[in-house]
Amino acid sequence: MFPREILYSHSDQNKVLAKCCQNSPEAYRKCCSSQLFHLYRGFNLCSQQAYLGTSCSSTKASAESIQRFEDAKEKIRKMFNKVELSVSAYDTAWVAMASSPAAPTAPCFPGTINWILENQMKDGSWGFHDRCDTSLVKDALSSTLACVLALKIWSIGEEQMTKGLDFIVSNFASAMDVDQHSPIGFDVIFPSMIEKALDMDVNLHLASTDIDIVLQMKDQELKRIHGKKLIARNYYLAYISEAMAKSEDWRMIMKYQRKNGSLFNSPSTTAAAFSELHDTHCYSYLSSILQKYGNAVPTICPIEAYFRLYLVDTLQKLGIHGYFKEEISSVLNEIFRQWKQGDDEIFSDVTTMMAFRLLREHGYDVSTERLAEYHDKGFLFNKFGGHFEDTRAALEFFKASQLRVHDHEPYLEEQTSILRNFLERKISEHPAMADRLSKNLLQEVVDALKNPVYGSLERLESRKFIEHGNLAEFRVLKSSLSCTNFCYKVLLELAKNDFRYCQSIHMQEFKQLQRWLAESKLDQLTFSRQKLSYCYFSAAASLSSPKLSDARISWAKNSVLTTVIDDFFDVGSSKEEQLNLIQLVEEWDPNKRLQASSEKVHIIFSALSNTICEIGNKAYTWQDHSVTKHIVEIWLSLLKSMWNEAEIQRNMSVPSMEEYMENGYISFALGPIVLPALYFIGPKLSEEIIRSEEYHDLFKLMSTCGRLLNDFQGFQREAEHGKLNAVSLLMLQGNGNVSKEDAILEIKRTVDSKRRELLRLVLQPGNGGVVPKECREVFWKMSKVLHLFYLKEDGFTSEEMAGDVKAILHDPLKT
Repeated sequence: MFPREILYSHSDQNKVLAKCCQNSPEAYRKCCSSQLFHLYRGFNLCSQQAYLGTSCSSTKASAESIQRFEDAKEKIRKMFNKVELSVSAYDTAWVAMASSPAAPTAPCFPGTINWILENQMKDGSWGFHDRCDTSLVKDALSSTLACVLALKIWSIGEEQMTKGLDFIVSNFASAMDVDQHSPIGFDVIFPSMIEKALDMDVNLHLASTDIDIVLQMKDQELKRIHGKKLIARNYYLAYISEAMAKSEDWRMIMKYQRKNGSLFNSPSTTAAAFSELHDTHCYSYLSSILQKYGNAVPTICPIEAYFRLYLVDTLQKLGIHGYFKEEISSVLNEIFRQWKQGDDEIFSDVTTMMAFRLLREHGYDVSTERLAEYHDKGFLFNKFGGHFEDTRAALEFFKASQLRVHDHEPYLEEQTSILRNFLERKISEHPAMADRLSKNLLQEVVDALKNPVYGSLERLESRKFIEHGNLAEFRVLKSSLSCTNFCYKVLLELAKNDFRYCQSIHMQEFKQLQRWLAESKLDQLTFSRQKLSYCYFSAAASLSSPKLSDARISWAKNSVLTTVIDDFFDVGSSKEEQLNLIQLVEEWDPNKRLQASSEKVHIIFSALSNTICEIGNKAYTWQDHSVTKHIVEIWLSLLKSMWNEAEIQRNMSVPSMEEYMENGYISFALGPIVLPALYFIGPKLSEEIIRSEEYHDLFKLMSTCGRLLNDFQGFQREAEHGKLNAVSLLMLQGNGNVSKEDAILEIKRTVDSKRRELLRLVLQPGNGGVVPKECREVFWKMSKVLHLFYLKEDGFTSEEMAGDVKAILHDPLKT
């Protein structure tokens, strides 16, 4: 188990904590500060109840726990330093088949022949080593046949050829099994190699009927491919040109040659082109990767950028990216440099989409022009003839397309619907009994279609990803590909410990809030919705780090208070009581004897006053100056906006849409929830920052999205209570020409626009902006909470979110 706090500690703090572990908890409580005691508790992660009264079994156990944590961090850091790729027997065999231009009867790369002779599996096959994965038999078949052909060409390795052919005969039925995962182009490449073997008088020991079936498979695939658009068809056929050597237009194929001399970064395609044309650039490419990997080649090279991006993405999905901020920043800086230079490695298949998404998420200034250029060339998600690699690229692009930040990005908007249709079609076409790799990818597709990027909460997604458990990025192109030095078990174990520890802290904070609710008597107000669990869930799912405890408590308490006061103004008070509450806050004097007009006002103001003072005192220690006045201003602004709404309903007046929204974004009540919490995020917030236009815009955009989401999802309920909202106002102002559906559509467009503006402000490149980046991100996190809550209906009012709440606060991990 790894204590999370160690992550955020410097080495000198670790030494202090280690020394403190020599004391008993009781002695430690007496001699150390409360904050350090909380850190000390973090050493015991063996149970979610590892709190007061439970100590580490020994100093040795504590030291071992710290060391395991440090070891895990170091292992993960090393993953950033180097990407080690698995080699491909299939591609190595095609390189081995290439003859020397100077001596056609000799191999150009003899070391590859030696590699083939030395790397045959015990079962006679070549290829990916995990024979327990029965979904990869087609990969083994194509790899084994390619190696047999290479040995046959150079008349060497009779024993290895015999064993390889025995494997092919024993597993030949898998070549026609649609439930097996197929490498790209398998239905053309494998039959073509069968034909090549027959031409070379290789005794395959296969029934002629079986051979005929496989050759028919090739004819059917080529017929299907010829039905594709010309650009996509040419790309795909050029990519598998080693299977089409006799009929290929090599001049056309060489148009795909890259700056590094390769075709598609594929050693097998490049080797086939070299065999036909003896192109010096192809030779240089093949020589360079053989020098790097030692007599064998991966199925694609270079692809290091993709795996580094995948590591960053995985750390984010697991929720442990905070441990590796420097390493992630270094990777993304390099990727951004490659992006600006138009590096071929970045602008290829799924890497392009992942780079765009992660760079934009982290505030780098990347435009959609490159993506549009790829689309114009037909390169996006029809490159591989409908193979699952196309689905992978489409999924990544679908996620990226949801990160629009500019109005002049219609390309992304257009692609979102196209990609959704494409992915939904893939799901419907998916056979019930399919291979593991396809199922894993399609489950990602289902999740992405269900939960938009802008409505996904960090901790919920982390839990789902952890419980899925299969982190290893295993791709099947023409052959299998993985990163052999990525320690996925270490990543997963660190993520599990992190989640469990955070959840244990969240559970304790939730119990603390339950006591506060009872002590403040807010649970006795029968007119009010009791939503403590939802209020705290939104904080814990967004701000999960142990060091953000004060921010979570502030967020949750103020969420409860805004819910109570909203219900107070809606259904739980008279006009006089409302005025009395506003007056008490206007006169703000926590020490003055309370003059409340009713018990309800007394309970509410007492809870509000105590909470403001508590948050103000805590914030002083974070900010080094008093912020209580600002918090009172935030609350007073909310109360007055709620009063305005109550007056409109009492007077049965109809405001203009502009008047409604100018008051409504404040009355939606996010001010007291989000703004005080910012004081506990870390950066110092000066008076200049909180009075800045940017600070106000962030708040207004976030709140406007929330108000409008609430209005169209809660329209029916509010209409039944006689309340006006944005939907009803648009209908009224339309004089009968605007239907409910029209009004909701218009509101959805406005939400999309405001969300785009908000994201643009949050993701300002570099250190741009007045408000610190960490604080800007909190506005976006609340926006994601809102989109999740209002995804289907008013999730805050209904019980729709109960399962998600339990997943964060109560239910243990299923792994």
